[in-house]
Amino acid sequence: MNLPRVRQEIAAAQHYFDYVEGHPTVEGGVMALIALETSRSVYTMAVRFPESYPNGMPEVHVRTPPLESSPHRYAGSQICYLHPSMWNPGRHDLTFVIQRAAKWLAKYEVFRQTGRWPGAGIAH
Repeated sequence: MNLPRVRQEIAAAQHYFDYVEGHPTVEGGVMALIALETSRSVYTMAVRFPESYPNGMPEVHVRTPPLESSPHRYAGSQICYLHPSMWNPGRHDLTFVIQRAAKWLAKYEVFRQTGRWPGAGIAH
């Protein structure tokens, strides 16, 4: 993991979002804790950077409130904010990940109201 890059990205994201904090992990890495507010709720999320970061795509886990069953999720609390084949380490960073997670939350809230996920999806 490129720790200097992760720390720099956390600092940059703090300029765009109200709550972004970096925290050490037991494995010796860093994760970002984030809070995003929608029209319906405040969500807290953890962004976990893989050892292969920036080549490997970060995982985003919604911590609170608990998510109801919905499409575009992996096991547990991990959301699918981007098809893994679309991850580009030269273009994508933590700010991009948070923006995509915010978009996912907006779609999730539409899904909860209508039962339909808005927008396209790629099976994987």
